[in-house]
Amino acid sequence: MHRPVSAIPQSHPHARAFPPGKVYLIGAGPGDVDLLTLKAARLIEQAEVVLVDDLVGADVLALCPAARVIAVGKRGGARSTSQHFIDRLLVREARAGRRVVRLKGGDVSLFGRAAEEIAALQAAAIDFEVVPGVTAGLAAAAAAQCSLTHRQHAHGVAFITAQGSDGVDVAWPALAAVARDALTLVVYMAVARVTALRESLLAGGLPGHTPVLAVENASRPDQRIVATHLAAMADDFAARRLLSPAVLLIGGAMKAYANPVLAAAAAAEATG
Repeated sequence: MHRPVSAIPQSHPHARAFPPGKVYLIGAGPGDVDLLTLKAARLIEQAEVVLVDDLVGADVLALCPAARVIAVGKRGGARSTSQHFIDRLLVREARAGRRVVRLKGGDVSLFGRAAEEIAALQAAAIDFEVVPGVTAGLAAAAAAQCSLTHRQHAHGVAFITAQGSDGVDVAWPALAAVARDALTLVVYMAVARVTALRESLLAGGLPGHTPVLAVENASRPDQRIVATHLAAMADDFAARRLLSPAVLLIGGAMKAYANPVLAAAAAAEATG
């Protein structure tokens, strides 16, 4: 258990009051409370109402013991709070003159439905601000002590969710073609669709020996790392009982970490 961080003291010249009737959309990071920004910690401490996602840990919520905390989690395959309800609640609490924090796991701008909430606040003329956080993909790379970019293997990074909107699928074959030419894929919410993901990337031309790192619960005390390669990842994840939340790091930049696994995979392909 991490001890909660202390925000900037109110006497500090950079400390600013949290005005009533304002909403802050705050990224709570991947789980480790020490990865909160100082600004996020200060605003959480000052909040009167906190609308919180399921993935935000108890250590973070310990920073706002006096606030009214409302759970509005949205988890794939489980009963979730409707986005429309969350939007209305943000507007209602701000119009009542309260200091409101919308607390999201990771970073606000990545797969957190911030676009809908921003639109709702703008339509209601509610003052708001976005406070970024450390996204799980960056925390996963840090946990594995590897770099998402590499001068020889990866000139860019793509952050992707495996859970598209209803009726809309990700263009995996196109991404595979780009990833083959030096792009790291950071895939969120992929555990339930790992077999389909593997087949799509292989069909797009990404080699079966491409290294894959799966990081479960990145930055938390119970984090786990599974090193494998594209062709075997579904079987390896099942054998290791990989669970959500987990982030997949796919591409040549993972070679240094997964080298023993890749060497065996390359040898098998050469003899097969």
